[in-house]
Amino acid sequence: MPQGHGQQRVPHLVGYAPGVYDLFHIGHLNILRHARSRCDYLVAGVVSDEMAELAKGRPPVIPLVERLEIVRSIRYVDAAFVETVPDKVTTWQQVRFDILFKGDDWRGTPKGEKLERDFRQVGVEVVYFPYTVHTSSTQLRGALDALATRAEQG
Repeated sequence: MPQGHGQQRVPHLVGYAPGVYDLFHIGHLNILRHARSRCDYLVAGVVSDEMAELAKGRPPVIPLVERLEIVRSIRYVDAAFVETVPDKVTTWQQVRFDILFKGDDWRGTPKGEKLERDFRQVGVEVVYFPYTVHTSSTQLRGALDALATRAEQG
């Protein structure tokens, strides 16, 4: 809404929730739901196939264009952004968010501490949400691999 003369600007917190979002599951949904409750506008960063392969050692099961469409369609997400560089501060320069959301499996790790240090310098808060231990894309992928192996041996 445009602001007229004499009107105060309403605080507008932009949140950013990066992830591969492969084999979309309840843990992904929980992160996005919790993130949206802590900001006014939520951007989901969907990691490119190439970046996901660099980080995880293998490509996602679901291609980027489909992961992007899935994430963009979640009601908690206001916009989706394709992450193509590993440096989150570079991504921040493009998206300009106020809060970065991560799973708490990053808390206290060298990667998490670097993230906090880097973002402290530009005034971005890093907020951790509980990681869904009982469901992960890695576990789902393992189950799919096991089924494929069993079918091949069958």
